Amino acid sequence: MAEVMTALARVVPVEGLGMITIRADLDRAGDAIAEAVGLAMPGQTRIVTAGERALGYMSPDELLLMLPHAEVPGALDAVTGALQGEHSLVADVSDMRCVFDVLGEGAEQVMAKLSPTDFAALPPDGLRRSRAAQVPSAFWRVPGGLRVIAFRSVSEYLGGVLQGAAAPGTWLDPR
Repeated sequence: MAEVMTALARVVPVEGLGMITIRADLDRAGDAIAEAVGLAMPGQTRIVTAGERALGYMSPDELLLMLPHAEVPGALDAVTGALQGEHSLVADVSDMRCVFDVLGEGAEQVMAKLSPTDFAALPPDGLRRSRAAQVPSAFWRVPGGLRVIAFRSVSEYLGGVLQGAAAPGTWLDPR
């Protein structure tokens, strides 16, 4: 009887996720931002999640707020108000990004094929900016796997390479 091969993970496009980029002097404005979005400030290379909201550290002067798309207008107003008088940029970037969840026991192996990241060293609240194949991307842990974001212009390519890396029979572990 032939062995039945199953996929390493499921690759699921995520829809309805709003994203706001926040650029500011985080040492000066971090507390105001945290209060405005209702989340704690993430540490360097970390992400803070509560319910359907997440706030990720993208660079020394940039955060990415992720939330349900319907909440974007209110969050834009709240963050813009909190940064009044600060040199800052607050912009809705929801339409410029694609999002995939890679779910299942082989999610780390799928991403390990595509990214030079040590996933064993990625903490539960870790956020990495790296690449997936040739695509600049960021990823972090979600229940059951990993979430990957990239520019929407490469959505079809990224979805294809994720599906290929998750194909049945492609485990990295020795047989």
